Amino acid sequence: MQYEIKHLGKFKFVEEGEGEPLVLLHGLFGALSNFAPLIDHFKQTHRVLIPMLPLFDLSVLDTSVNGLAKHVQKFIEAKGLNKVHLLGNSLGGHVGLVYTLREQHKVQTITLTGSSGLFENGMGETYPKRGDYEFIRRKTELTFYDPKVATKELVDEVYSIVNNRLKAIKVIALAKSAIRHNLGDELQQVTVPTCLIWGKNDTITPPMVAEEFKSLIPNSELHWIDKCGHAPMMEVPDEFNKILDQFLDKHKG
Repeated sequence: MQYEIKHLGKFKFVEEGEGEPLVLLHGLFGALSNFAPLIDHFKQTHRVLIPMLPLFDLSVLDTSVNGLAKHVQKFIEAKGLNKVHLLGNSLGGHVGLVYTLREQHKVQTITLTGSSGLFENGMGETYPKRGDYEFIRRKTELTFYDPKVATKELVDEVYSIVNNRLKAIKVIALAKSAIRHNLGDELQQVTVPTCLIWGKNDTITPPMVAEEFKSLIPNSELHWIDKCGHAPMMEVPDEFNKILDQFLDKHKG
């Protein structure tokens, strides 16, 4: 499904449906396709918004988790949103947590899936040589329990990012920022209802990460999805949407 990219000043975003705002934050290699089943399901009951995070457009100093959280803050202000339901995958979850710690009064709930912020396995110690398509294919497949979810289209998308020198530098900067910006000491300050939806076979943010989030965030609940990797909303969308439906229903504004 194609979604219309809307513009408001410097912001680019998708907006579908009506109801309480559900703001989706994508990860480092996130694309709209990652959220397609989620958008189609929740636009029936919510106002679904996806700000396009400026992963490759920020200045070198602002290419960080903090820089992206500021962008989200300004987007939510520009749209005049209040009591938002935030959902973030991978780096998007990390950005959502940083935003929530700053603007807790504007957040109704937060849902994290495969979120960074405590620990994550990235591309490994060495960044791939540009042009190594097979390496990128294998790494993309490792995101999922079922490697077939890593379609050629998805691999091509990741490959085009890491094969662009400037984008590759920005990806490394953001990945390093995520590792440095550990939230372990701050998570007890998150008081909003928090839903953790985790793939039992996530190798990037393994199950122990979900358990640590659960122990540190006071008002949190943890749901496992079996035979599922780092992006449950893509790999097992029906089960993911069912869990999220029940959680959002419980915490209506």
